[in-house]
Amino acid sequence: MIRVLVADDQDLVRGALAALLATERDIDVVAEVGRGDEVVDAVREHRVDVALLDIEMPGMTGIEAAEELQALAASGTSCRSVIVTTFGRPGYLRAALAAGATGFVVKDTPASQLAETVRRVHRGLRVVDSALAEESLFTPDSPLTAREVEVCRAARSGAGVRQIAAQLHLSQGTVRNHLSSVIGKTGTSNRFEAVGVADQNGWL
Repeated sequence: MIRVLVADDQDLVRGALAALLATERDIDVVAEVGRGDEVVDAVREHRVDVALLDIEMPGMTGIEAAEELQALAASGTSCRSVIVTTFGRPGYLRAALAAGATGFVVKDTPASQLAETVRRVHRGLRVVDSALAEESLFTPDSPLTAREVEVCRAARSGAGVRQIAAQLHLSQGTVRNHLSSVIGKTGTSNRFEAVGVADQNGWL
């Protein structure tokens, strides 16, 4: 049996994925968590073989959790990770693979295909959504610096310059400079459009 963990902050989605996989004779869903920072402990406790991880979760993103699972392998706990997300964006794909994920599929993947993804990843193969893989070949890497990404993430909620500055412990002038740089790099006319473009490309 392949021991699987499902991590998703939406109860309905998490339950649906678990229920679909539970119908497979060779797959056993041994754990479900709703936070990214609960993944590693659950993997250790339940001796998980494959972890299905959403990207946007409280506590830690699925990509960060995949990176922690990769580091965990050095201590003898081996668990492969698959990103299962609604955000089929090239930037997220690149980040997930760099973090050590061995699979990346979107949530509208048919149940039978998802089960086969789990099997293939468990065998040590890499599985990536074919349409997204093709798109990523023609999408440029993120031009944003780490600090620009932080500023964009803070701005994504609609926060103003003063709030962003306080949140990131930066001066308001520095925040404006970063936002201006992002606007230039994305070819947009204001920070709202710039953050939208960065988010759509999976750069955040």
